[in-house]
Parts: sequence; structure tokens; C-alpha cells
Amino acid sequence: MAKDRPVYMGPRLRRLRRELGLTQADMANDLEISASYVALLERNQRPLTADMLLRLARTYKLDMAEVAGDGGAEQTARLQAVLKDPMFADIDLPQLATGDVAVNYPGITEALLRLYTSYREEHLALADRGAEAEPQEDGADPVAEARRFIAARRNSFPLLDDAAEKLAAEAETEGGLSGWLKARHNLRVRRLPSDVMAGSMRRLDRHRDAVLLDDALDGASSAFQLALQIAYLEMRKGFDALLKDGQFASESGRRLARRALASYGAAAILMPYGTFAKAVEAKRYDVEALARQFGVSFEQAAHRLTTLQKPGQERVPFFFLRVDPAGNVSKRLDGAGFPFARHGGSCPLWSVHRVFETPREVVTQWLELPDGQRFFSIARTVTAGGGSWGAAKVERAIALCCAADHAHRLVYAQDAPPAPTPIGVTCRLCHRSQCMARSAPPIGRDMLPDDYRRTRAPFGFADG
Repeated sequence: MAKDRPVYMGPRLRRLRRELGLTQADMANDLEISASYVALLERNQRPLTADMLLRLARTYKLDMAEVAGDGGAEQTARLQAVLKDPMFADIDLPQLATGDVAVNYPGITEALLRLYTSYREEHLALADRGAEAEPQEDGADPVAEARRFIAARRNSFPLLDDAAEKLAAEAETEGGLSGWLKARHNLRVRRLPSDVMAGSMRRLDRHRDAVLLDDALDGASSAFQLALQIAYLEMRKGFDALLKDGQFASESGRRLARRALASYGAAAILMPYGTFAKAVEAKRYDVEALARQFGVSFEQAAHRLTTLQKPGQERVPFFFLRVDPAGNVSKRLDGAGFPFARHGGSCPLWSVHRVFETPREVVTQWLELPDGQRFFSIARTVTAGGGSWGAAKVERAIALCCAADHAHRLVYAQDAPPAPTPIGVTCRLCHRSQCMARSAPPIGRDMLPDDYRRTRAPFGFADG
């Protein structure tokens, strides 16, 4: 029978000792070993035995799983994912050697991971040049500022979730959102024709103590607008506290971020975190079923799924994208580490660009990136506007995407996964040489001459 692989966890042991405020001599005395042995353990010159793990757990009243960790499995997986990058294709890197480096040299592993992350950021910034719209005169891009603010917090704001749950409970006791507005702010809700509203969906009329709604709004949109008004009335301090930590170069960027926070608060009122999180598991992430249960739209329910990362109550992390038929990205939220977070749906092989052919139908797809990462995606069209004959409306497509490891929790992925569709982050960063859908050659690859051979792919470039 093969022996268990020795466990080296020196950096974790050193961090634990420092968190406890102990010297090596103190820990040695507590564990009844020598201080020199503690030093050897912390330098990964001795493995941590099962007996020593038990001593640590008993002496410092720690959870055994917390002490043992994953044996470097997470670091190994991250390092292996990095080494799948095409730039390392010509280097022989056995998985066993990668695991040895991650386990025995965690500091070097972390340094390499940070360096690679920095490289990727610069690579993405390089791809951005010429792909993004021209900046405004003052050099600030308010949309990008707001997106960075949301992305840095993984689209999760527990402060707003807590406030929204209280407001939702109060509204229930008052018979709904309209009753709450009347009881707490003496505001009645009035629905008026679109021409009277003069292009507004919602307006707070302080003179007549009323919240005015466009009568062309459907039930889900009306409820959202009422919840949005409540969020603006009750969550201003929360918005200010969150925005205070943000970095904005323009006032427009700050205002867009405030709008995003208000929309977050409104969704949290309609779909309170605790109740919604339980329903999500019961419905197995069935977006249409969740929308019906909470009286919201498909898009609102899908958007809310991206916010379920409250510490201790996390659910499947999702990436969310909304595009129009021309491919313009109007909403982008990343909670799943999906690399399209900065480049939208630039790969035409992703089904989000084809669902306009099958309106209102949920289309599923397994995806694989060049580095081997796999994701599961659902996409469907949604409609904004309309509500009466001749009223303008806009058709868009939205996609929800999660890591393949989480897909089994979704009702959409009950069958065995088929072969995944190979996609790229963006053509300028994708090294799939035979892709016929490519719109541009990748950065840093030499083009092949066209005078003696023409490939089926739009661009031919050297494989080295």
C-alpha cells in the first residue's frame, strides 16, 4: 500500500503562530517539542505529521480541517492553470513537479502567481487599446469607473442586503410596497399615461405627495421602480458609505455607481437575501421559476443571482453579460472569475450572440478557454420597453456563466456534458490558430505570408 505523501505547511504554521502572538519558543513549549523543530517545520525542512496536526488542533482549539488545509491543492491547481498558458507550451512541466513546487515552495508559487496576474492585467490593457471607445475630453470613462467599483466588490454589498431585508419585512406588514410608501412617507402611488410622464418611468412628486409611474410598465417593472424609490429614500447613508471607499475621476462615474447601488438595493428588497438564497437551492437555479416566485423579470432574477456572495451564505458565483444584436455590452458583472469581465462577448462562438435566432428560449452551452478552464453558460433574450402599440422596445440577450465545477447544481445541466465549445477571451488574446471566426490576429504572433499558402482561418500565423 502506498504511503501518504508528506505534508509540508511551513508558511501556514508560521502565519498561525503569529496570529496567536507566539514566539517559536512559546509554540515549542506548548507542543512539547524543541524550538529548533518548530523552525524546521516553518522552513518546510520537516513534514507536519498527523500527530503534530492533532497536537496543534487540541492545544489551540482549532478545527482540524482549518489546520490541515488542502495540502497545497488549491495552490497546485492555480499554478497548473497558469502553466497551461500558450507561452509555456514548449516547456516540459510535469504535473508532479508542479505539485512539488506548490507544496514545498509556497512563497515562490505565490510570487509566480502574482507576477502572472500582473502580466495578464497588462496583456488585457494592451488588448483594450484601440478596442474601446475614445475617452471623454477629461480623460475619464464613467462607465469603466462604475464597472471597476462594482467588480472590485464582486457585485456583493452585504450592508445593502441587510437593510433591504428589514425594509422587505416592513413592507410585508404594510401590505406591500405601495402600502409601505403610504404608511412611512405618506406617498401614494399613481399610474399615468406615457405622454403625461414625458419620457419618465418613475417620478417622485413632492408637491402632491405621490410616486408617479408610467402605466405602460408591466408588473415586474412597476414593482422594481417602487423598490428603487424606496432604496433612494432609505439607503442613502449606505450608498454614501460605500461610495466613500471608491476612487472616481469623474462625477459621472460616481453617479453611475450610485445608480448601480440603488438598483442593487431595489433588487434586494424584491428578492431578500435569505429568502432568495433558500429558493435558489430549492429551484436549482431555475431563473424562470425564481422570477415567477418573486414576481420579477427573467433579467432581474438572473442579475440577483450574481450578488449571492454574502460571507457565510455564498451560492454559486456567476458572471452576467447583457448584449444587443450588434454586440454592444450594456451590463457586465463578474462574480465567477470569468475572463470576459473586461472584454464583453467578443467571441462569436459563444451562444449569447446567437440566441436572437430563438427568442425567449434558454440556450445552454459548455465552454472551454485556451488555458483549459471550463464554464457552463445559459443565454436568453429579454425585452425592454414596449407595453403598448407603437411603444419603442429593445431586444437584448443576457448570459449567465459559472465554472464547470458548479454546473451540477443547476437544473440546466442535468445531462452529461457534451464536448465544450472552444472560445477565447478576445481575438487579440486568443491563440487558437484554426478558428474560422477570428476577426483579428493575436498580439505577439508572427503572421504567415499569403503568397504561397492560404489557410481556411482568416489569419495564418506561426505556431511557435
